[in-house]
Amino acid sequence: MPTKEIVQHVGALLDLAGVLVIAVGVAVATAVFAVRCARTRQVVAHYRAYRQGVGRAILLGLEFLVGGDIIRTVAVSPTFTSVGVLALIVLVRTFLSFSLEVELDGRWPWQGRPPADRPSVGARPQR
Repeated sequence: MPTKEIVQHVGALLDLAGVLVIAVGVAVATAVFAVRCARTRQVVAHYRAYRQGVGRAILLGLEFLVGGDIIRTVAVSPTFTSVGVLALIVLVRTFLSFSLEVELDGRWPWQGRPPADRPSVGARPQR
């Protein structure tokens, strides 16, 4: 089997893994959300955790998808056009990753976590 074909298969497997990670992650987060809501009858209380679970699944899936794109583009057909398309895909997916990161953690990825003794911005004061 030629190297190009192997690389194509590896890229396709990474794409499949990314899709499966997203699908399974969303399904698991939804199941956990449904069980929690059924136990407590409080949808709003568990909604944030549900969104975080879905966001994490999407972030991890995007990493696999970008990996598959990079492998196929760079190893199989490194033309100027294909590298330009890859750059756009990576740019869009990076923007999505940053957006999801901000949504999940409430801060940019390069910002450190707030110290444990100091509440984060927007946190409710303790009584």
